[in-house]
Amino acid sequence: MNTTLKERKEKALEIMKELDIYLPYRDGFKKENNVCFYEGFGGFWVWQEPELETKMKEIEKEYNSTCYAITHEYTEFGECYDFLLITDYKEEWDTIVSEYETYHTAFAYVWNKDDDTCSELGDVLIQSFGGGIKRIG
Repeated sequence: MNTTLKERKEKALEIMKELDIYLPYRDGFKKENNVCFYEGFGGFWVWQEPELETKMKEIEKEYNSTCYAITHEYTEFGECYDFLLITDYKEEWDTIVSEYETYHTAFAYVWNKDDDTCSELGDVLIQSFGGGIKRIG
């Protein structure tokens, strides 16, 4: 299936709104294609981290996808970055919202910076709070 960048970006903005991401970060993505990188619930522009921005562009190209947010965490198996993606496949576009509307399932490429062989595509559980997000599972 071939979706357009415009279709993927519109879906990303819809999900960002559903995640209750801080409006200036949504506007930055909408107007200038800026992606926000979240450390805990606090956000920064990905262009402030050149290595991360380069990795994001590689993933977008390899998977014909659009990254709309990135989370970061340290786990027992390594330092991980979760690139939340809108892929070329519309069946992967859905997110699941809990009854409290603060937990969401999102499709992501999880990059294990410490052991790249452990990197993979799949669903991650995201928590929204105060305009920011973080991975919780």
